[in-house]
Amino acid sequence: MDKVYDVGIIGGGVSGVVTSLELGKYGINNVLFEQENSVVNGPPFCHLHAGGNLYPDISDEQCRMLMKQSIEMARLFPQSIDERPTFISIPKSQKYDVNTIQSRLEMLVDYYQSLIEEDPLNEILGAPKEYFKSYSKSEIDELAKRPYTEVPKTADEWLTNAVKFIDYDQLKTPVTLVQEYGWNMFRLAAQAQLALNQAENCELKTNTKVFDVKDLRDQNLDYNWEIHTENEVFKVKYLVNSCGFKSGEIDDSLHIHSERLIEFKAAYVSKWQPISGLIPELIFHGERGTPGGMVQLTPYSGDFYQIHGMTENITLFQDGLIQAKENEAQPEFNDDIKQKLFCGWESKDIHSRTENAIASVSHFVPEFKTATVGGPPLFGAQQIPGDDATLRVGEVSFPHQFYARSEIVKASTALTVANQIIDRLQEENIVPEIENRTQVNALIDAISKQEIDDFAAKLTTERGYPQELSRLIIERT
Repeated sequence: MDKVYDVGIIGGGVSGVVTSLELGKYGINNVLFEQENSVVNGPPFCHLHAGGNLYPDISDEQCRMLMKQSIEMARLFPQSIDERPTFISIPKSQKYDVNTIQSRLEMLVDYYQSLIEEDPLNEILGAPKEYFKSYSKSEIDELAKRPYTEVPKTADEWLTNAVKFIDYDQLKTPVTLVQEYGWNMFRLAAQAQLALNQAENCELKTNTKVFDVKDLRDQNLDYNWEIHTENEVFKVKYLVNSCGFKSGEIDDSLHIHSERLIEFKAAYVSKWQPISGLIPELIFHGERGTPGGMVQLTPYSGDFYQIHGMTENITLFQDGLIQAKENEAQPEFNDDIKQKLFCGWESKDIHSRTENAIASVSHFVPEFKTATVGGPPLFGAQQIPGDDATLRVGEVSFPHQFYARSEIVKASTALTVANQIIDRLQEENIVPEIENRTQVNALIDAISKQEIDDFAAKLTTERGYPQELSRLIIERT
């Protein structure tokens, strides 16, 4: 192939597709390689971390960064955002202090206000004074007496619906309702793929595995890399390694050492009885990896619920967190995890782990014990740059000239990475200076809600999940 691309991106996860579309909107021609038949396959995400309230152990700085990045991504893909709040609580059996949680939330209100002052369009989580609301035991008792609201509009209505089911006597008070929304992976994947297929400067190569990358930077050619697939060779000036947990494979082929952890995790799909009104996402904090690890119940359309339980018999796995060796950038999972990642799950594992997940929820929501297995697990592996397993904000590194490695830990970081790569492309004279940088992406905005609805449903079905997972519980116009 004689064409020379400005950028070649290996890996069509959320970071790869956002980078490609951001390049495309500035007329920077790029080619994106994805070995599956659609983009954004995993690891799964279901929550817009607009404040990091699922992680009581991370720093305030990471919480602020997650809020800023989440707002940016929500503005980019609004049709993937489910505008329902999240219930945050601490069981009495757990070490966390409710006062610490409250102080962090107050800090986030101030930070959210500052983001709105920078750009009024950042007000996507409601008014700052409504970012969170806390409730004492007596206030919860009063709300529990009120009737259901089928589609809640206020914090009180959302909490009223939730406390009908929650055994809140087990919880420290106050409990909190916070405007951390749902985030639908299938809808983001649909909108991104449709936009890529229509974008003049983006070439998407699905069902395409990269077998080799040749470094030609010392050859004085008009390109620096050759990307070899089964049938073609692509010439690119700049290489972006967006392979997620497999990014070490590219590093190893280029003899680049990098420290990284990778972690395999799973969430479980359950079906529960129809209930009288919508409920928020439910979080019951607990120390990760212990029998009382955090429990997370995420509502979806059609009475489906996704469950995380941060214990080794639910979301976490024995030997599921591994570290790169001194002379190899790519860690290797054990055979059991490789089987799940690349070949599929055995039925007995699906049922036993989903049932464990249901039991973890029913400890706090007793009626949830009647839930059943609703579909296969959502699963995948994520990379964590360096050696800090608690890190929740990773961005991008530039180990060599004309080479970038995306190192996102959470999907919300994808736009930050794309912008940092564009900065580097200008610094290294791959593209001329871009005079007018903008957050708006007309390539993404051109995709209609109906197109997203239809293609998201198709993707969800193709991947073996209930079609209802492609819908929002709070319909957007």
